[in-house]
Amino acid sequence: MNARRYFPFLLGISLLSPLAAPQQEHPTETPGKLEISKHPLTLERPAGPARQTLDPAKLRAEANELVKLAQSLPPDIDQVTQGKLPKDIADKLKSIEKLSKHMRGELVP
Repeated sequence: MNARRYFPFLLGISLLSPLAAPQQEHPTETPGKLEISKHPLTLERPAGPARQTLDPAKLRAEANELVKLAQSLPPDIDQVTQGKLPKDIADKLKSIEKLSKHMRGELVP
């Protein structure tokens, strides 16, 4: 094997190898990662709205309104079975839904 023949090639590789794989003089972690590792992440539940006190008079009035609306539905349903559609049945049902959702939100966290 002729060493003179391969000498320029080997010299070129030896000169380029520091450029191809530079030596790392700094840690592998970036400054952002180092800063994050100093402060571990702790998760806490978000603070919800403060629990309001219940207004018994308001709840009772809403419950009475809900009962009144519910009791007015059977005659309307009788009309529906006869082929007539009362014009306010949709409003009654929407009011029942709205009242019940509001009361549930007040009573159940």
